[in-house]
Amino acid sequence: MKILDWYILKRYLFTFSMMLLLFIPIGITVHLAEKIGKILENDVPFGEVLIYFLDFTIYFAHLLFPLFLFLSVIWFTSKLANNTEVIAFLSSGVSFTRFLRPYMIGATIVAILSILLGLYLAPNASKGFNDFNYKYLKRGQSKVDNTDVFRQINDSDIIFVSSFDVKNKIGRNFTLEHFKDDKLVYKISADKIKYIETDTSSIYQLSNYMKRIVGENDDELDILKQKDTLLSFDVDDLIPEIYAAETKMYGDLKQFIAKEESRGSSNVGRFKLVLYRKWSLPVSVFILTIIAVAVSSKKRRGGMGVNLAVGICIAMVFVFFDKIFGVMAEQSDFNPLIAVWFPNILFGILAAYLLYNAKR
Repeated sequence: MKILDWYILKRYLFTFSMMLLLFIPIGITVHLAEKIGKILENDVPFGEVLIYFLDFTIYFAHLLFPLFLFLSVIWFTSKLANNTEVIAFLSSGVSFTRFLRPYMIGATIVAILSILLGLYLAPNASKGFNDFNYKYLKRGQSKVDNTDVFRQINDSDIIFVSSFDVKNKIGRNFTLEHFKDDKLVYKISADKIKYIETDTSSIYQLSNYMKRIVGENDDELDILKQKDTLLSFDVDDLIPEIYAAETKMYGDLKQFIAKEESRGSSNVGRFKLVLYRKWSLPVSVFILTIIAVAVSSKKRRGGMGVNLAVGICIAMVFVFFDKIFGVMAEQSDFNPLIAVWFPNILFGILAAYLLYNAKR
């Protein structure tokens, strides 16, 4: 590796590190100012607060990794351009592709860090961050998506509740359908289902209970005002945690998604977004690096301010597309794989176009 490569690579990694060290404390300060009232109100131990903000730092850094990188590359490349260093490099016979090589080496290092964060550190940090939130900052609020729960709990049984109160373990408009050889055998319905844990067993109390047994000619009805019974699922299986996917390692996450798909979970799209982003995020590092170099390597009349303004606009558009398609995948049947990769594909095309013009 030549002097030029070392020079740019060191500036690349140093500026990126400084960007993290600059913005993360700002993020912590703003977050602390927002939460300090509830932290003091709930007498949270100081040690737990420190761990919480360590988790927040990892969570925050992983979330905005590509954007920090993008702005840092624009910043130091603009300085090179304003000091006519880029012109000197290219005038010495170095091609633009060769000039780009140390940037790609730096992007590779950052992408590897992003993968390590996403696969190992971020899941544990996300779990600690969310557990602290619901333990001290959101007391009484549910950690789960508790409306319109429709799940296949095994090969034979499907359940539905229109809403579920996690704290009191009460569901509304409950239905259980039991099938055999793809034929409905019986259907249980109740206006309310309540989970009751006793010393010897765990049972469900059903209000306005009705069981319809499907016959060849006539159906048999069993109607009771209230019935206590055992059912073929556990209360924890009613609803998965919204942030469960964020807290799992890669292998566990794939198994978790497969299990939720077999149960007909409405949150599968949300979980797949987390899975696919573990790989799309490192790829976006390379794409945004190319865009940043192509945008900021020319010396402009307005100086660094123009490059930063253009860069911030591009970054905001990238975030906009990422969020819009993410919400579409979470709230509809839109394919999560397309939702995650479409911004990368779109900005990859933009990167190729800008790179082609920069070479000219």
